[in-house]
Amino acid sequence: MTMKALLCESFGPIAQLQIKELQDPVPLANQVLVNVAYAAVNFPDALMVQGLYQTKPPFPFSPGHEISGVICALGSDVKDFKIGDRIFCAPSYGGFAEKIAVDIDRVIPLPDSIPLAMGAAITLTYGTSLHALNNVAKLQAEETILILGASGGVGAAAIELANVIGAKVIACASSDLKLDFCKSLGAHESINYEKEDLKTRIKEITQQRGCDVVYDPVGGHYSEIALRSLAWRGRHLVVGFASGAIPKIPLNLALLSERNIMGVFWGDWIRRNPDLHLQNMDFIMELILQNKIKPIITKTFAFQDAVEAIEHLASRQAMGKVVVAINPDLF
Repeated sequence: MTMKALLCESFGPIAQLQIKELQDPVPLANQVLVNVAYAAVNFPDALMVQGLYQTKPPFPFSPGHEISGVICALGSDVKDFKIGDRIFCAPSYGGFAEKIAVDIDRVIPLPDSIPLAMGAAITLTYGTSLHALNNVAKLQAEETILILGASGGVGAAAIELANVIGAKVIACASSDLKLDFCKSLGAHESINYEKEDLKTRIKEITQQRGCDVVYDPVGGHYSEIALRSLAWRGRHLVVGFASGAIPKIPLNLALLSERNIMGVFWGDWIRRNPDLHLQNMDFIMELILQNKIKPIITKTFAFQDAVEAIEHLASRQAMGKVVVAINPDLF
């Protein structure tokens, strides 16, 4: 049988991606085949198809780092799932397709009470942010965290999770509209770094002390300013480079105040620690079921508009999560 998939056949502009017919994937022994209901859009998708991401799949490939759907076939060694199970997962790529074969150590059951659209918006953003805050930075209650690009997917998740931990959140974004969104998620303070001087405002908010943690999925010009804002032994989390610019940081800034620059490579971490990843996702699911966090989907695109969806996110106008409805009518 055949399916439709959004294909990248060579690195280049997002606009060159096309939906084409392919043979259905055949699951390996330790995989399940999933009918994809929704695929979320993330910055790595935009970077990957342009050849700007650290992972470069063989051509042709579909972008799509996280999905939700229903299992439609099982590999020969699969024991803990059955056909018809609702699931969500982060397959790294391949999500913008009607079907995808996924390794079972990445597949997570989705409770019936959680809509499939929401299920697609959980794994990457909350998984990355929980790993960054808990496993890497070890953020503590009463500490102050500065979040750059706070209205985006991982930034919004970081706001919610930092609140669960009990930290004070300073949200930074490029417009008042985005900052209003951040405040609705629980940000305690906000900085519009298009209008305000970031360095000055951080000093004012922290009463000259500085921040304990910087969560930085943006890179670019503001990274060094944020790093300089850290208090004694503060931690700067390098999460990504949504701005498209990788900053060159003077290493003396790490020496001064004994600051820590800490990389967050969630994708490789889950490969090395699959059991800990599943523990993190179980914790996130508990928080969702307890209404302590909630993925906010601000825009849904039809599958035929998947290119527009990726371009929308790449334009940095999106807030919260953006999803593509691949097969919403199947379920």
